[in-house]
Amino acid sequence: MENQDTATTPTAPPARAWSAFHQAEPRFAALTEARFKKYRHQVLGTLRKDGSPRVTGLEVEFRDGELLLGMMPGSMKALDLLRDPRCSLQANPGPDAEMADGDVRVSGRAVRVTDPSALASFVEQVTPPEPFLLFRVEPTEVVYTGIENEEMVLRVWRPGTALRTLRRGSGEGSVREDA
Repeated sequence: MENQDTATTPTAPPARAWSAFHQAEPRFAALTEARFKKYRHQVLGTLRKDGSPRVTGLEVEFRDGELLLGMMPGSMKALDLLRDPRCSLQANPGPDAEMADGDVRVSGRAVRVTDPSALASFVEQVTPPEPFLLFRVEPTEVVYTGIENEEMVLRVWRPGTALRTLRRGSGEGSVREDA
């Protein structure tokens, strides 16, 4: 019987750097970044050793064309990501129920940054508490949900696919996709 600690994780769709997302969909990437930058603290979802979900708060940084996550070594979220890099991030929904700027989520893989020059650049730009671990997120899906002109709007991007925009009004069967 295979030990769960050494089991391989399921293969995810090919992930690409944040800069590749930004290059493929610059307006959507800018909207996503602005939504994350609106509040300091965001929500990170990781997988525990037993496969159950863990949700924790953290700060995210957009630096040098990357979506970066810094955290304390030995923190549960860091240990989760070192064991299984699959994760999801949700932008802080804000102080009220209006969510005027929509809801933004990023799913993907958090890859540990070990390059000394990249780490030095991060320290110079952010001045994180040390010691720290740094991860860059390779997105496998970016989703925006919001209200525009009394319709619910869902935008979805995945690597290698075009941005999809779905709209839903209040009437039954009113879901349509933008061309």
